[in-house]
Amino acid sequence: MNFENNKAIYEQMADRLCDEIIAGTYKADDRIPSVREYAVMLQVNTNTAVKAYELLSRKEIIYNRRGLGYFVSAGAREQIMTARRNTFLKQSLPSIFREMNLLGITMEEVEKEWNKTQQ
Repeated sequence: MNFENNKAIYEQMADRLCDEIIAGTYKADDRIPSVREYAVMLQVNTNTAVKAYELLSRKEIIYNRRGLGYFVSAGAREQIMTARRNTFLKQSLPSIFREMNLLGITMEEVEKEWNKTQQ
């Protein structure tokens, strides 16, 4: 995995696991890779993976069954989707619209470009 410099690695790992939950790779009550497995998979220190799992556990995205590992919480996908939609609508979209306005880009141009990518 290629990590960005503007965000902590453990947060990027947590985001990736959330992406996998949204994509359906892991569903409610599915076991996810162990901390060590995920650390090896992403070529990071195990302590970094522990921090990612602790973050997701605090957010109740995943839960631990002692001796069995970590599992996806019921409703995790919907929780992630809601949080990401809110972030997009309140943070990303205003920035995009501001940039569009500065560059004189219309919604019609955006729709035209979008349609090209869907062909």
